Amino acid sequence: MKINMKPVCNMKKLLILVLHFFILNCSAQNTKTMKEILSPYHSVTNFVQLKEGDIAYTKEGTGKKTLVFVHGLSSNADAWYRNIEELKKNYTCIAIDLPGYGKSYKNAEAFTPTYFAEVIKEFSEKLKLKKFTLIGHSMGGQASIRFAAKYPEKLEKLILVAPAGIEEFSEFEGNAMKSVMKQKTIMATSEDQIQRNYQLNFFKMPKEAEHMIEERKKITQTSDFDLHALAIEKSIAGMLDDVVISDLPKVKTPALLLFAKNDMLIPNKYLHPLMTLESVAEKAQKSLSGSKLIVMDEVGHFMQFEKPAEVNREIEAFMRGK
Repeated sequence: MKINMKPVCNMKKLLILVLHFFILNCSAQNTKTMKEILSPYHSVTNFVQLKEGDIAYTKEGTGKKTLVFVHGLSSNADAWYRNIEELKKNYTCIAIDLPGYGKSYKNAEAFTPTYFAEVIKEFSEKLKLKKFTLIGHSMGGQASIRFAAKYPEKLEKLILVAPAGIEEFSEFEGNAMKSVMKQKTIMATSEDQIQRNYQLNFFKMPKEAEHMIEERKKITQTSDFDLHALAIEKSIAGMLDDVVISDLPKVKTPALLLFAKNDMLIPNKYLHPLMTLESVAEKAQKSLSGSKLIVMDEVGHFMQFEKPAEVNREIEAFMRGK
């Protein structure tokens, strides 16, 4: 009796083809970079070539005064779109993707406040910006403090939104944080944990934040996600090691401090459970001579995104000299 092997052979061929297609598809996914995978920002993305690579940025408005926005950890220029929608009516608004983040180059050696300050300086010179107002959130606020201390002649005003760098950590505390926030840990973050991490940034998370969460999930499939995760690891180490608290008394630029009363990240609830947000905010104001302090209620760490109208109102009042 002869057994017809044709169906078996055909099935094997089909399985090989399916497997081959699956491998090719996975390979194609992993060859795309964050720049290619991230959705278009709410404003057109531009690029400028710096010494180490391309920096992505958005630019809206044609006002005489220029506002330069610097995002925080694990974020990008689009974090400011809810503010720029209104502020662009009266100002030229430029938001930057720092190296390691968003659509900018990822292969920098250092990710410290000092390094970011130098990038902002080179970026501003490439765009031929004369005097501008620097607005930094969280990690971007810490970099903005360093920039203001080093290059006061370039600034008209300084606005710090829930800035990092005010709360101080001992060497032991710093090492503890650095030991936890490693590249591999960041890359292994589950989708549920990503959701929880974003929720910690808000008092009441707006529906618009869901888009950011989906974008964060998408980039895990990119070819340069490992470099982005390494940038986060090094940025955390940079914030801890490259301290800027001693820079504050050197800053003579008019400054606005915006803090969130319901911030779950500042101060650190695990290492400094008895420290209050008010004590951190007051420390910043005392160190920054002549600064204006606003502590907003019912808003979290990502305050410019959660309450854009209120934050914009304070920015515009400060820009008008009130």
